[in-house]
Amino acid sequence: MRRLTLRQFRVFEAVARHLSFSRAAEELHLSQPAVSMQVRGIETILEVRLTEQLGKKIFLTEAGREVLHASRAITARLDDMQANLAQLRSIDSGQLNLAATSTVNVVATDILARFRGRHPGVTVHLDVSNRAAVLDQLVGNRIDLAIMGQVPDGLGLEAIRFMDNPLVVIAPPDHPLVGQRNIAVESLATESFLVRETGSGTRGAMERFFAARGLEIQSSMEMSSNEAIKQAVQAGLGLGILSLQTLEMELALKRLAVLNVDGFPILRHWYIVHRADKRLSPVAQAFKEFVLGPAQ
Repeated sequence: MRRLTLRQFRVFEAVARHLSFSRAAEELHLSQPAVSMQVRGIETILEVRLTEQLGKKIFLTEAGREVLHASRAITARLDDMQANLAQLRSIDSGQLNLAATSTVNVVATDILARFRGRHPGVTVHLDVSNRAAVLDQLVGNRIDLAIMGQVPDGLGLEAIRFMDNPLVVIAPPDHPLVGQRNIAVESLATESFLVRETGSGTRGAMERFFAARGLEIQSSMEMSSNEAIKQAVQAGLGLGILSLQTLEMELALKRLAVLNVDGFPILRHWYIVHRADKRLSPVAQAFKEFVLGPAQ
């Protein structure tokens, strides 16, 4: 069975709107015989008459009115689709699906705020999770991009470094080690540490650092967020190891202090990450370039 074409629908809509083959031809820049042929083609396929002529006037038949109703619905949907695709091609609209590890949340939200200042029409969905959860979202293709620490090999991900991430030892301001210089790492072996949950990049870096020196840290409490660790350290429940970039307010207000420990800071890096086989949308590509560009 032959199928109706979009061109036939658009020609018929013009005829129905003007109730005139000649006026429809003028609007569409076609000859009148070409317009008539398109309408007759629809009638042949559907085996019904769409128009009838009474005197010098053209009228739609009942079948013609039905075809016109369907034609308008179809062309409206196609027009909507084209408009939506145009938005997706624009970096001034559309949606950005982003994830960030909780350690980098402060950095990520600052970058997002500046990016949206340039592109206020973009809708952003940001999920803040631990490293394992963010990796799962990337591998499962549930997000466009992620901002996080080091990415393991073998997951089919592309990771580009864009910022240093120094990890430091923090203590309450009245801790005996505050103010001392060149504190030996071994002296921390007797301290209790507040640590992130298993799967956290910060915890992994901390454990590797001490293991490389033959030391085993004492963990007094496991916590699922940096904020919880900062609060617990302030309360004197132990020491912590966190990104220096997350401590600006607490250090300025002297609620926490950074210990001068040999081997610290542990220098890590922030990466912007996506699946290597993913074709980024214009919005996602623009955000990636913004993160990596001179604006940073």
